[in-house]
Formats: sequence, structure tokens, C-alpha cells
Amino acid sequence: MPVDISTLDIATPLPTSASNPLALELNGNLALAQCPSVISRLADGSIQLCAPTRGAASKSTHRTRCEWKESRYWALSSAADHWNRQQMTLTKVNSAQKVVVAQMHVRDDVNPAVKVFWDKGTLTYALRQSFNGADPRPLPLLGGVPLDALFQLSIHCTYAGLITIGASCNGQQASSPPHALDSNWDGQVFDFHGGIYNQIDFTPSTPAEDGSACIISQLSLSHA
Repeated sequence: MPVDISTLDIATPLPTSASNPLALELNGNLALAQCPSVISRLADGSIQLCAPTRGAASKSTHRTRCEWKESRYWALSSAADHWNRQQMTLTKVNSAQKVVVAQMHVRDDVNPAVKVFWDKGTLTYALRQSFNGADPRPLPLLGGVPLDALFQLSIHCTYAGLITIGASCNGQQASSPPHALDSNWDGQVFDFHGGIYNQIDFTPSTPAEDGSACIISQLSLSHA
């Protein structure tokens, strides 16, 4: 089944315009039509995302991304269970060999609740227990996830703010222990992200060939 991004937004590594260097964000279908250098649909219906390390970034960072994200935010209490399930293959990685592949983000803030990293062939995750708390130390989730390997990834959050991250690859699987968001998150609204977010700052001397790419072959988002 083709990966449906028609209701999602895409954050690209392309500038918004000739006069606006900030990263372009647009609807998924529009991105497929207008940004073929960084996002395309493959013959099997999967979605390929590309993010050169040197490109356009948001106001808060000098790091590029090519990520899908939900276009509507949701409150924890809006559903019993919130799921982000993604099957993907990382086909290229930047010179730092580290990318964010999934997030649970929060509106109007630069500090997400959850980040999942691909870091030199190991999946790790960082969970921010308190809203705008200190940067959490990434914890190991699953090793043995090389480039060009198909892997599955999930973020599950309950209405009570209990979060579990799961992953599988090449017959191996792992799950984090449940982590609880504290009361400082009360009143915030969230959205899921996925794809590639380079974890390396670019400079004018960053080689043009440096960057990351992935293929997303399955994607399921649910709030029920």
C-alpha cells in the first residue's frame, strides 16, 4: 500500500524562497510535486527523503532535515492511545553518522518530548521528562541496525503521558521501559515527526555530497 502523506506536512532542506533562507515547509502532496530533489515516491509506493547536510534550516538551528510531521496537534487526553509506527531504511548518513528518525514534538517549542536517533548503527532515544527540562541523555534501544537495513520503529503514548519506544530489525526487537511525562507537560499539545534530521551543524565549507537519505515503506499514525 502506498505511504499516504497527503494529510502530513514536510519540513524540507530547501529555502522558502530566494529572499527567505529559512526551510520550506509544505503539505506532503505539494512537496512531492514541487520538491523532487528531496522527496519522491518510489515505484512500490514508498517515500524517499533526502537531506543534504548543508541547506536551509529553521530559525533555531543550523541543522537540516527532511521530515514528515502531523499537521494537527493533539492533547494527551484526546485519545486513550497515541501511536507513531514507521518502517524505514536509512540509505545514506551524514559524516557525523547520526540522525533523528522519529520525534514526539510539542507546539511552539524547540524541545520535544521524545527523540529517536540512528547513531552509528544503533537506535537510541531521549525522553524529556519535564517540559523544557534539561536535555536528556540518549539511552540505547536496539543495536545492529546498519545502513540499508529495514527496521521498524514505534512511539506509543497513553492519555496519562506514559511513553514506550519500540524497534525491530533483522529479527531482533527491543522496547524501552515505560517512561512517564511529569505534570509540567500538562496543557501542552503534541505532534509526531519522522524521517531524517541531521545531527551535525553545517558551515559554508560543508561538502555538497554530505547528507542523509531514507526510504519510508510503511507509516501508521493513530489516536484512539
